[in-house]
Amino acid sequence: MSFANDISLKSFLLNLADVFDGDIEIEKTARRELNKVSPVNFSAKHCALPAPILSAMLKYDAHPLCNDIIGMPFDWRPPETSKNALYAKHSVFKSHVELVGPDGLVKSEEVRLGLYGMLPNSEYGVRTHPAEEIYVMLAGECFWKRGDAPYCRERTNGRSYHPPMLPHASKTQGKAFMSVYAWVGDLSTDAYEYSGLPKG
Repeated sequence: MSFANDISLKSFLLNLADVFDGDIEIEKTARRELNKVSPVNFSAKHCALPAPILSAMLKYDAHPLCNDIIGMPFDWRPPETSKNALYAKHSVFKSHVELVGPDGLVKSEEVRLGLYGMLPNSEYGVRTHPAEEIYVMLAGECFWKRGDAPYCRERTNGRSYHPPMLPHASKTQGKAFMSVYAWVGDLSTDAYEYSGLPKG
């Protein structure tokens, strides 16, 4: 599908910048990078979101931006952050699009930022990476594990913040979720490590 209305993508990214309204530096960086995006055209093979993720985004408690996300012709695919076979196996239930970054619709070497959702009853295991990272929840609910702490439930407008190299994991129960994430610092995926589901 060709998406010819370049102002629509720019407007969407400007609206997305408002989601990063926290005071920590990673959110300020994400907001700054989104606010300086120039108009851009993109053409993509349009792959729709799975129904359970769409359903979560249509709920009354979803972030209003979800309506805009649903209307964009993004090519939703599992991420390809790692070539690890176990990572690939544990990624089939994910939907992802990189919006801004080295591989994004908008090129940037300052931030890797995109949209990311998971189906219900799914578990994505422990990973580490040099980049500092934050997820901001837009719809549904997800359980996040940070370091040795137990899983913590996050819903719309909740956050999961991961300093560089902090082991973290995520899982869903009966609900899917949608989120926006940002990486800053070392944006390379070369040192990304996936070690599978948490022990115990």
